[in-house]
Amino acid sequence: MTYDLLLAFAVFAFVSSITPGPNNLMIMASGANFGVARSLPHLMGITGGFGAMIVLVGLGLAQVFDAVPVLKPALAVVSVLYLLWLAWKIAHAAPPAQAATDGRPMTFLQAVAFQWVNPKAWTMALTAVTLYTTGGTWAVVPVALTFVVIGFPAMCFWLLLGVQMRRFLTSPARLQAFNWTMAGLLVASLWPSVAPLLG
Repeated sequence: MTYDLLLAFAVFAFVSSITPGPNNLMIMASGANFGVARSLPHLMGITGGFGAMIVLVGLGLAQVFDAVPVLKPALAVVSVLYLLWLAWKIAHAAPPAQAATDGRPMTFLQAVAFQWVNPKAWTMALTAVTLYTTGGTWAVVPVALTFVVIGFPAMCFWLLLGVQMRRFLTSPARLQAFNWTMAGLLVASLWPSVAPLLG
């Protein structure tokens, strides 16, 4: 990868990682509801799972979608349904005191698996592989590592933002409003994936 291409990719990786999307909104909600320590497996699952996703897409998974076109809309439908279920869970999350005993944040493996039904993750991975990989098959590995290095602090930003908001969510009414707002934004983030299915 040339210097110019690496710089362009770094900008793409930063912008796509820091802008709102399902991962960002969910890790912020986790930080607000569960704090940093209990949300760390979720955060590590996002970064590690997405890095692995880029490698697998780059090694040929994208060709499977070209060979079997029906898989792509089928995955989109499954993704939308799963994200709607997650939005419902966020909207009905327990207050922090109750969540400390009753609630459970997303685990590492759940966060890894979530990348495969996250429409934004698919878009980012396919774009990264298509536009920024050069050379042989394994040229996708440095692209994945770069995304992990840049994406990790972006996820930390959203997690810490959620933790800071926790100080203002001391009343059940505020927490409920926050969780419903996060759920609504998560549903709104599905529009780019839903629109092609409707049109």
